This record gives sequence, structure tokens and C-alpha cells, in this order.
Amino acid sequence: MSGVPLDRREVVARILAERGETLVVTGLGSTTWDAAAAGDHPNNFYLWGGMGGAAMVGLGLANAQPGRRVLVITGDGEMLMGLAGLATVGASAPGNLAIVVIDNERYGETGMQETHTAHGVDLAAVAAGAGFPKVGTLGTMDEVDAWVPRLHREPGPLFAAVKVGTDPAPMTLPLRDGAAMRARFRAAVLGDRANE
Repeated sequence: MSGVPLDRREVVARILAERGETLVVTGLGSTTWDAAAAGDHPNNFYLWGGMGGAAMVGLGLANAQPGRRVLVITGDGEMLMGLAGLATVGASAPGNLAIVVIDNERYGETGMQETHTAHGVDLAAVAAGAGFPKVGTLGTMDEVDAWVPRLHREPGPLFAAVKVGTDPAPMTLPLRDGAAMRARFRAAVLGDRANE
């Protein structure tokens, strides 16, 4: 990474500040804690143990709810594990989906080993090659601020890799009961139809 690295909590809080009714899927570990620290929300679906699946869950949700905006916030380690998912999203081309990768170039959940992004792998280039029409690598808060409205409103699919530092942040745990979280999210998405 070059320059002054961004603070992951500040980035995620900024992205979610203008979320409105956006449905948010978070990846394993730190991105879940970042989203919870920005404010727990019934429209958040936290993935606790499905590493590599956040983009695919987001795609399924975007296809099932074409009238709703869906935002996936995940980490570089998880995205690297689920690279085939980028090809599937690109081929499906959901107009209501945006994916943000919080890239600290580390596997944060297993000991901070370097990921491939620390060695030149460009996730935005991979997304572009997979067919995403709008991609970016963001390294300043000005760039993040410019992308926030796009993430919530522009036709997609969109992909942004945000380069952040490796400083640890306090763990902020959201709802951990899977059945209760699913029921809460289902009610938020379906409203009165949730019990049908």
C-alpha cells in the first residue's frame, strides 16, 4: 500500500451513512464488525462462517429483490476465495448490486498473513475482466466520498476495492443467533409477507 492507509471503520461508516433502505450483506469477520460498529440495522445480513460466499449471497438477494438495492461489503481474503463469484455476477449483470472489498492485504481472521493483493493482484481489474462495467480502486477518503452515491444509486453491477490499513479495531458483535438474524432480515425484506 502507498500513502496514508484509510481507517476501515471510517470507510464502512461513511459508506453506510447514506444507505437508506439498501440491503447489506457483510463478509466473514471484520467487515461484519465494521458494519455493526456503524450501526446495527434490520437490513444487514451478517455472514458468520461462510467465507467466500458474500458476493454470491448478494447476487441471490439482488436477483430475488430486483426492486431493492443490494450492497455487499467483504474483505480481500474472502473475495479472493470467491473469485469465481465475480464471473457469475458479471455474467448475470444485476443492475441493483454493488460490491465493496475492504482490502487491507491481510487475512485478518487467521493471523494477518498477507493476501495476494499484497503481491500485485488487482481485484478491480479482475472484476472488470469478469464484466463489471464500473470498477475502482479507492485509496483516499475523497475517492470513497465520490463513490458512495454511486454505490447506492447507479445501475450496476459496481465493484470498488478500498485500500485500508491494518490497524486493529475493537470487535463489535452484532446479533449472532442465526435463526433470529434470518427472521429479522426476512421481516425487513418481505414485511407483512414474511410469515407466508
